[in-house]
Amino acid sequence: MALANRSDEVTMQPLNSHKQPVKVSVRWAILPVVAAILSACGGGSAPESTTLNAAAATTTVALEVSAAELPIEAASDVAQPTFHLAPVLLAEPGDVDVLNSNASANQQPQVQSISAALDAVQTRGLTVQTIQDSQRMRALSAAGAEGMAKPLAASTAISTYTPAQIRAAYGLPALPVVSSASAIKTLTAAQAAQLGAGQTIYIVNAMHNPNVAAELSAFNQKFGLPSCAVKTVAVGTALPLAAAAVADGCTLNTVYSTPSGAISANAPAYNAGWATEIALDVQWAHATAPLARIVLIEAPDASSNSLLNAVKLANAMGPGVVSMSFGGAEGNWTASVDGTFAATGMSYLAATGDSGAAVSWPAVSPNVLAVGGTSLSYSGSGARAEVAWARTGGGVSAFTPTPAYQAVKIVPGAVALARRSVADVAFNADPSTGQFVAVMAPGASVVSWVSAGGTSLSTPQWAGLVAIANGLRAQTGKAKLGLTQSALYGQIGAVPGSYAAAFADITKGSHGSCASCTARAGYDQLTGLGTPNVSALLTALSGASTTTAAPVAAPKLQAPVITTTPLTGLAGKPLSGSFSVADPAGYAMSVSITGVPAGMKLSLSGTTVTISWASPATGKYTLNVTAQSSAGLASQATLPVTINAK
Repeated sequence: MALANRSDEVTMQPLNSHKQPVKVSVRWAILPVVAAILSACGGGSAPESTTLNAAAATTTVALEVSAAELPIEAASDVAQPTFHLAPVLLAEPGDVDVLNSNASANQQPQVQSISAALDAVQTRGLTVQTIQDSQRMRALSAAGAEGMAKPLAASTAISTYTPAQIRAAYGLPALPVVSSASAIKTLTAAQAAQLGAGQTIYIVNAMHNPNVAAELSAFNQKFGLPSCAVKTVAVGTALPLAAAAVADGCTLNTVYSTPSGAISANAPAYNAGWATEIALDVQWAHATAPLARIVLIEAPDASSNSLLNAVKLANAMGPGVVSMSFGGAEGNWTASVDGTFAATGMSYLAATGDSGAAVSWPAVSPNVLAVGGTSLSYSGSGARAEVAWARTGGGVSAFTPTPAYQAVKIVPGAVALARRSVADVAFNADPSTGQFVAVMAPGASVVSWVSAGGTSLSTPQWAGLVAIANGLRAQTGKAKLGLTQSALYGQIGAVPGSYAAAFADITKGSHGSCASCTARAGYDQLTGLGTPNVSALLTALSGASTTTAAPVAAPKLQAPVITTTPLTGLAGKPLSGSFSVADPAGYAMSVSITGVPAGMKLSLSGTTVTISWASPATGKYTLNVTAQSSAGLASQATLPVTINAK
């Protein structure tokens, strides 16, 4: 039997970690072409270089390429965590809250000085290790040539708040003493609901934090918060999960996700930045809703595709609130994945970013509550004062139409928005007015305390508030909120009295030099509707009617795009070139190619197929490429190759 007539099924291993292996039927004589084209279309990968034999020169290759989870140009985009740390390790917080979780509520925040030299350190994505390195460098530079100490540089001060102080500043109810699951039974149904009992908060992040449980335990012990039972969601666990039980109190459930959104037995790799993000997300979601079930989903990498599939895993696990403290660039593809944020019984929240005036995904999705940031001032008594944080993200989308809840007649201040605008709401986010977070290095038993901020910090706290609102709604038989914006804008923001009671309207501060970059009365892109006056907000949300996410329009159909450039070379001299095959909307494709001459090699980088021919033969050749999407649209292109005699 001739080799060209043999068929088999093989698995193509992915070049990029966010893509799954794909099984295709191929003819062994033309396997190199299949691998290269499959990789170019987002479904697998080719070897580093693949030699094509003469038998394949005029053979047609046919294969089915799975639809991309995200359009090809976006699937491998890397999202960034949106946390900031003040550039100093804090003195350990006092023990005033250990036996009474409300003891520090009426005290001023802890204040610590930072030298001017450290004050210049970039706070975005700062980790304990980099803070320690910066402090060591400053200590070395502070010594004179003869070892004499130099005068200390001028310093600035940062304020750091405890959970009790944040609860007092924003009007959350004081915490009853709940040190164990048995103590939960002494709470009334209303008290338990105000602590998030029976509700689930999903925290979606990338990479792995091996110390998340130990860090949370240290945080809870220091601030007198309820402890959390620790569980791991194993491979084969039936989904959806059983509903969270009020009597269970807090549980911390860790789930490892595969790139495709399945449950994995293997923890992702450790990354100090993402581990810090995980620590602050878990600790402050818990500080806000101390009896809620927390499900931490760790995606294997920070690609948009893996993170989106981790959100899909949360959807499969059952109703709850999804907190996403990460972001990447928006694009014209974002509408194609909005359906991921529209599952029944789910609310989705995302950080707006920490680079000033800018729009990021997934916060820009109309189905996601976009959370911005402020700088908080609270002395332990009286009303809090806030201005918009200078680094908070926010702006008007370049692609997403204005959602119905942001129509001019609904938005406070009657602001006409050209397209979807973020933020929707805000919370404290300035690391200089930060909040305590416990961080541990891998394998360490010593806790470092940092002052954390960023819209990363705002988001899990708002997620906790939504979870509490769902708990209160359950007391009266109401459904979960789902798309929260409908209630926040239409039933609260559009009613002057309700708006003034439920929100502190932030009217000072700026995050850029654009015309809309300054906070104003009513809605603005820095802080949205404002920050919560929690008691009044929860009262309003507990009685609000619900609205499901609007139907998501299908992506605009476009034929696959094949881009080719004619190649010309000399016989016997190396030739190189490239072409690409991609579907703009990420649909599945059938791809065929004919006319590949013997000796030509193809390799993949991104969506580009690179062609190389070490010793071409004189003649004229034509590569014929056909691509047909599963939406029924097809494209054809030719790539002429001319090899002249020497």
